[in-house]
Amino acid sequence: MNDKLALPVGTTLDRFIMRKQEDFPFATGELSQLLRDIALAAKIVNREINRAGLIDVTGAYGQQNVQGEEQQKLDVIANIRFIRALRNGGEVCAIISEEEDEIIHTGNLKGKYIVAIDPLDGSSNIDVNVSIGTIFSIYRRVSEVGTEGTMEDCMQNGTHQIAAGYVVYGSSTMLVYTTGHGVNGFTYEPSLGEFFLSHPNMCTPKTGTIYSCNEGGYNSFPEGIKNYLSYCKENGYSGRYIGSLVSDFHRNLIKGGVYIYPSTAKAPNGKLRLLYECNALAFIAEQAGGKASDGKSRIMEVEPTELHQRSPLIIGSAEMVDKVEAFMKAEVNKKEEVTAN
Repeated sequence: MNDKLALPVGTTLDRFIMRKQEDFPFATGELSQLLRDIALAAKIVNREINRAGLIDVTGAYGQQNVQGEEQQKLDVIANIRFIRALRNGGEVCAIISEEEDEIIHTGNLKGKYIVAIDPLDGSSNIDVNVSIGTIFSIYRRVSEVGTEGTMEDCMQNGTHQIAAGYVVYGSSTMLVYTTGHGVNGFTYEPSLGEFFLSHPNMCTPKTGTIYSCNEGGYNSFPEGIKNYLSYCKENGYSGRYIGSLVSDFHRNLIKGGVYIYPSTAKAPNGKLRLLYECNALAFIAEQAGGKASDGKSRIMEVEPTELHQRSPLIIGSAEMVDKVEAFMKAEVNKKEEVTAN
């Protein structure tokens, strides 16, 4: 009888992280603390988003970030919140943020970690009440502890990530992350102020019938991508595109699908950022049984050459990513044959 009156609410994020510390014998608790710092900032940003319309923080801030994109007020707020949490937590020596031109040195010279972060992805959707998110990637520094973080620390490829995750702020707020031992999702319970394990051991379907692509740029897509999109339509696939990377990725992760943001005539190197968008989601996708590619090769093996490097991205169910790559390779082979003749 008592069990029915007080049902368990589940495993909290803090408790889950504590249980998983044994996966990182080298960390002695620092990575666990870092993940808690990110979760704390996510709770604060969630609060700001939920009351955005009431305290006049929607709309444009009036400045552009390093990408040349107009900053929204909540972009600035989220950037401040995450940087402050990471700086105060003490475990991070340097941060790469979409909203900042250069490396952010935290002053924590003994910090062992580097965080690359997009504090608020899809923030232009706030004014129309569409889901948005945060994306983060964590690396161990390669420079000597006790010194400032260096460019070498920040320019590691995705295979060196030790953790990555995202927060989606939607009908419910979820934090999904991996430390290289599978993917787990936690849903925020606002009345208790805690994230609870809701999606243990997340695995994405090997294939699906959803493709996510902004077809407004269709005319300037590579021919291989155009051919794949035609294939999707011929086979009755569903086109689903929210315009918030985290939201599109999250849906496809659960239901099965592929997200495509190719190079275009306007953005020949792609639009999405390698260090704090592509690599993080690629790590999660692979840990859930999916794949991530730039159309030619594995995203996580791409060597970064600049902080805000852009890349095409094809990510999602493994068989669907393989199919896109096959269409792109076929087009390359076709061009080579024409040139040879």
